Amino acid sequence: MESENKVFAQFEKYLMGPMGKVASWRFVRAVMAAGMASIPFTIVGSMFLVLNVLPQSLTFLEGFFNSTFFRISDLYMLANKATMGILALYFGLVIGYEYTRIFAEEENLNLNPLNGALLSMFAFFMTIPELVLKSGKMSLVEQMNGNVSTINGWEVGGDGLSRLGTTGIFAAIIMSVIAVQLYRQCVKHNWVIKMPESVPEGVSRSFTALIPAFLIAFVVLIINGILVALGTDIFKIVEVPFGFVVYLTSSWLGILVIYFLIHALWLVGIHGANIISAFVTPIVLSNLQSNIHGANIPFAGEFQNSFVIMGGSGATLGLCIFIAFAAKSEQLKVLGKAALAPGIFNINEPLIFGLPIVYNPFLAIPFFLALMVSASIGYWAIKLHIINAIIAQVPWPSPIGVGAFIGTGGDYIAVVVALICGIAAFLIWLPFIKIYDKKLVKQEKGEGSLI
Repeated sequence: MESENKVFAQFEKYLMGPMGKVASWRFVRAVMAAGMASIPFTIVGSMFLVLNVLPQSLTFLEGFFNSTFFRISDLYMLANKATMGILALYFGLVIGYEYTRIFAEEENLNLNPLNGALLSMFAFFMTIPELVLKSGKMSLVEQMNGNVSTINGWEVGGDGLSRLGTTGIFAAIIMSVIAVQLYRQCVKHNWVIKMPESVPEGVSRSFTALIPAFLIAFVVLIINGILVALGTDIFKIVEVPFGFVVYLTSSWLGILVIYFLIHALWLVGIHGANIISAFVTPIVLSNLQSNIHGANIPFAGEFQNSFVIMGGSGATLGLCIFIAFAAKSEQLKVLGKAALAPGIFNINEPLIFGLPIVYNPFLAIPFFLALMVSASIGYWAIKLHIINAIIAQVPWPSPIGVGAFIGTGGDYIAVVVALICGIAAFLIWLPFIKIYDKKLVKQEKGEGSLI
């Protein structure tokens, strides 16, 4: 027991403490808010994409689709282009708004979140056009390259402006942080134009943003100018470190590390998924867009809820069903039946805090192992082309099999793989929960303590 307490003490010291601090950072909270705000748009856009690719998996529908839906596909795919195609814009606006709001509330500054959102968009858009330095002159890039053309510096591809898509998310985050910080400094040091109280609020707000807008313009233009002179720009700079991160998170080992961190945080009572999602959401959305264009990256979209944690963190759906209908302990039976409905929709806080799993060294082992097994099965099923890669974002509460089917564009084999993942995870849980059940039965009979 003492050694187990030491393990949790180490988790708290080296994981809970640092990650708790990271989660409290203002820009991290703003990025988390942007990820959450983008969910309904990515889901809506993805549903139209699924409609467009469904005949690729269900070939018997091809003739019907050719004579019906595909005749107007350019029309309904606008919903996809206006969501996944400009996702960086959503991130930039929300981060600008939330980051400004956080500073306004926590530092008691007269900052307007709407100004923060617009200034962030302003900064981001100044970085999008591609420039080149030739013969001492900076010029907008003009080139034609297959399906991608750059016109007056604006790269246009199949989904519209390329840099407004998922490739621009990280640049949008950086520009939003710079813009809001400059706006904050202007207000903090009273470098703003103040209008009389009789002036309407909308007019007053616009003049308050005037000096910050000038400052942001100068700073971003200077950054752009220096980078162009060096033969690069913010997008190309961001590609280097984040390209490595994306590569790492697309590997089998990288995915296991991510899920280990999420569940290690859960064990000490912190919602690990919420914290880690701030960092991985831009990556899985970028991978999703790459899959749409033909890549085969497992860690994309809702890979997590479709193949890894069916029933919630720890892949507890099978566990929940077992304790609801097969456990001998009255405590587990009641808990299982209460947790079953939310568990079907990947919500398992009742189990995490009711069994409990947090601070429970005995259940920590299957809590880690179950998801490692399910993640590995899902990863290699996609990597080895047994099932389609995920090309559509689905609601995270989608029941087991449903999210896998829709996310892979209607691949029915993905449903089988999801069920195999869930069964494999349950088999990991089974011996542990049986022993735990026996201990609880003895405790209920007054024959011994749980530990």
